[in-house]
Amino acid sequence: MKQVPAIVHGDFKLFESHAILIYLASAFPGVADHWYPADVGKRAKIHSVLDWHHTNLRRGSVGYIFNTAVALALGLPANPQAAAEGENLMSASLATLESFWLEGDAPFLLGNSKPSIADLALVCEIMQLEFADEEDRERILGPHKRILKWIEDTKYATAPYFDEIHSIMVPIREKLKELKVQASKK
Repeated sequence: MKQVPAIVHGDFKLFESHAILIYLASAFPGVADHWYPADVGKRAKIHSVLDWHHTNLRRGSVGYIFNTAVALALGLPANPQAAAEGENLMSASLATLESFWLEGDAPFLLGNSKPSIADLALVCEIMQLEFADEEDRERILGPHKRILKWIEDTKYATAPYFDEIHSIMVPIREKLKELKVQASKK
């Protein structure tokens, strides 16, 4: 289908991020149970978070980031109305994430003491705000102290891999800054 993300494992090919996470957590012996629990009820709750992600947080993130950063990189005109709609959905999603999915005082989603594949998916979505201007990122994320703490907890729980994986964002962010400066001079 020519989609990313995608994996090839032997003769097996798969695309879509959540399907890949589920496959990786299930296909390899020794993956700790907290990533994708064997308990069917706990798995169902993880699926609930993942489904919510694609219809809420993901839509808001894509709408905002595409229309404030990616479109520029592709030479497309910015769409301030679509960016504002994306930001509104993202802000509402962050509020729901903070008040509903981050249960009690637990450091991870669904009241868990250790991260799951749902934590990875949602934190990585929010990390795309690294492509936004610092002022915009602060405006969107700043009010959500529990989310900021959860991101840090997830980084710590997955160190050093989290920073290694997300290091690719730095050169992309710098390139986007350059493109914004060039576009503002036109």
